[in-house]
Order: sequence, then structure tokens, then C-alpha cells
Amino acid sequence: MSENVNPTPSRDVTAAGTHGTVTHPDRFTDPGVPEHNPRLTDRDPKAAKRAERTVVLLFGVSILGSIATLVAYFLVRPDGTTEGVRLSNVLLGTAMAISLLAIGIAAVHWAKTLMSDRDYIEERHESRSSDEVRAVAAAGFKDGYEDSGLARRGVLKGAVFSALGLVALPIAVPLVSSVGGDWNVGKFRHTMWRSGMRLAYDPTGRPIKAADLTVGSVAHVIPDVPAEERETHEWITEKSKAVVLLVRLNPEDLKADQSPEGETWSYDGIVAYSKICTHVGCPVALYEQQTHHLLCPCHQSTFDMADGAKVVFGPANRPLPQLPITVDDEGYLVAQSDFKEPVGPSYWERLK
Repeated sequence: MSENVNPTPSRDVTAAGTHGTVTHPDRFTDPGVPEHNPRLTDRDPKAAKRAERTVVLLFGVSILGSIATLVAYFLVRPDGTTEGVRLSNVLLGTAMAISLLAIGIAAVHWAKTLMSDRDYIEERHESRSSDEVRAVAAAGFKDGYEDSGLARRGVLKGAVFSALGLVALPIAVPLVSSVGGDWNVGKFRHTMWRSGMRLAYDPTGRPIKAADLTVGSVAHVIPDVPAEERETHEWITEKSKAVVLLVRLNPEDLKADQSPEGETWSYDGIVAYSKICTHVGCPVALYEQQTHHLLCPCHQSTFDMADGAKVVFGPANRPLPQLPITVDDEGYLVAQSDFKEPVGPSYWERLK
């Protein structure tokens, strides 16, 4: 009768291979804390002073970037043209990037060259620390503050607090000051569509004829306005509300193509609906030809284009507004009128 005995675990791990047996030391042995290797700034006070000046310089660059952002925001305002809007955005973005990047680089350089880089080991303890441990932790925070050099480096202290205090202004001021008259609910009740205005392809601006569309065709549509008007700031703002998705269906597939007053809003199976989802305003543009469903990619609200763009799935709670269309004497598709209800999220509809 044999007896199985578990051998005592060895402190060595032995591996056999084709080239013999190799013995590895115990991989779970505590290696301890490696010996500290002092940095140049730890050994040379002059190097520490140079590092401090570098950090101060970087924080100063951040301060200048913050001030430049505010100056650009108030003095270089968009003038209504594409070039003016682009110039304003470039100046704001560049100045803000300099402010944020400089403060980040300064913080990293400060930590790498001036703050303590020693390794410490803290033994595990119970969740509720004793009073002695808490006192040690408080002393550790105090030591960390002293290691940072703020206590004895007055210029560095002034630079870091100035940079941190100003860096929020380039973000907060434009956001806060821009909230105002633009939030006019009336602007969402009406778009630039008018009776007789032709439908045009986006972005070319070429007018669309009904004969151009075959069954199953989908087109992203904007109002037909002169090319020079499409360069203005007002056009950019109004276009975002007036964008339309145009789809040609088989007229027999249409379940609803009339307004509540009985007027026909489609033309020979061609229907036009707002591209702005009635949930939170995302652009809906994913059309499935076989089911006639239109999907919003943000939250998967789904609309039936053959049935008045009614909601068949998702969080949207009302159909997409329909643009009444017809054709003019030359066969071009034109709007009969503006949308009969507000475009965009249903929130605006409740503010009538």
C-alpha cells in the first residue's frame, strides 16, 4: 500500500527542456525598494533653479495663451463670411491650445524634475486607520507639499496659481457670453423654405427635377439660393434647420401623403422630410429601401417614410416634419410652403 505525500513547496522553480534542466529563483521573493538614483536637480542646486525657471516660463506661456484667447474672442468676431468665421475659430483654437498645452507640459516637467521621485512602500492595514496612521498620512501630505517646492519658491507658486486661475476663463467666457438671444425658440418654428423655392442637391446647390429621381432614390436637399448667399454666416445657420431628406417611393406604397387639411404634400411618390431627428436633433440619414425605414444613428429612432415618417421604434415621440412639395412649370421640385410644425426635438414644440 503506497501513501501519497505532498512535497514541501520548493523555493526554486525547475523547468525541463531539450537543452537540460534550468533552475529559476523564486519569482515571488520581495525584491524590495530599488536604490534611489538621484537626479541632476537633486544633486545640483543650479540645475534645480534652471528647472524651476523652465516651469515658471511654461506657466507664463499658459497665462499669455489664456489672455490671447480672450483678446481673440472679443476683438476678432465672426463677420458673417466663411473666411471671417474660419479666422475667428483658428485664433481661438490656437490660443486656447497654447494655454492648455503649456500648463500640461509645465505640470509634467515640474513633477519630473522638482517633485520627489522616491519610491515608498505602505504596508496593508485595516480600513479604519488608527490615529497614529492618520497622523502619518497628514505628515505625508505636508511632506508632499514641501517636496513640491511651493513653500520656498514664491515665483513658482505665483505662476502656477495664476495659470490655473486663468486657464478656465478662455473656456468659460465664450460659453457663457454666447448664451443669449440665439436661444430664441421662434427660430425653430420657421425655416427658410418658402412657396416656390426650388429643392437643390447638397452641397452642389444644383436644382432637382422630378425626372432625375428613380424609385428608391435618396437625396440630401437644401434650399436653392444664389451661390453668393451660401457664403454668409446667416446661410450656415439657416441651412442647419432647413436640411431635408428626399426619397422617391412607389406611389402605391405611400400610406400617408396628405396633410391634415387634405392637401397632397408629395409628388408622384416623392416625399421630403426634415433630417433633424425629433428626439435630440441628430441628423437622420440611414435609409432602408425595402422597408422604407429611416434610422437615426444616435439613438436608433426609426421612422416610416411611407407612412408620414411616423415613429416605429426608438425614443422619438413624434414624426419627422414633412416639407410640402410639388413641381414648377419647368419640372423642378419646389416647396409648397415652409414646414407646418417646428423642426428638431419635440422640446421646442412644447414651447409654443
